[in-house]
Amino acid sequence: MCVSRCLQCVGRSLAVLALICMLSNVLLLLPQLKIHFLLEGHVTREATWATGLWASGLMVCYMVTPRSILFSSRTKGCCAFRTQMLRQVLSSSLCLLAASICCLVSVTGLVQGPLCLYNATTDTSSSDFRNPHSVVEWNIVLFSVMGVASLLQAILCASNVLNSLLGMIVGPGLCKNQVCKIVLFMCQDVFYFVLSGVDVNVCSFLKQENTQY
Repeated sequence: MCVSRCLQCVGRSLAVLALICMLSNVLLLLPQLKIHFLLEGHVTREATWATGLWASGLMVCYMVTPRSILFSSRTKGCCAFRTQMLRQVLSSSLCLLAASICCLVSVTGLVQGPLCLYNATTDTSSSDFRNPHSVVEWNIVLFSVMGVASLLQAILCASNVLNSLLGMIVGPGLCKNQVCKIVLFMCQDVFYFVLSGVDVNVCSFLKQENTQY
């Protein structure tokens, strides 16, 4: 598979997931789409940390700008290509760290639960929360969406690190389908090595059987 095409696909996917994380975090800061809950401090600290905005959002968007991933296929020259792949490894590692932080914060927000007013005379079930209305469902859905999106970002960034390392090792010849020949030759060598080992073991076994008889 071509390294540049893989980078472009990962870059577009990360950009879409970044927008999802940013939108989810903004909605978490505005229960019922009202700002007074945020101003009065009735929003969880995991939402106010805004990891969906600066970590999985703006930071990932900055790393997938056209100069970094979307135009990497225009890089010419072996040294320039490997330099670009090294930059991809560094930027993808930072994105992996940011997405992991956002995913961890999202899971913490799900475990801790929302801040809300409830009826103290009854049990604190989800039906007893009075203000904001349906805040439990709001919290669960948005933190789940942000957590899943940031987890997918982490997976894509990890795959991008491996892809960039492969491109840095093999070079621009990987985009000319030469990697298939390299992998084929390696598989053939391993196959011949295994067959030769099997032949040697069979011959030694037959010699032992002949000496016994």
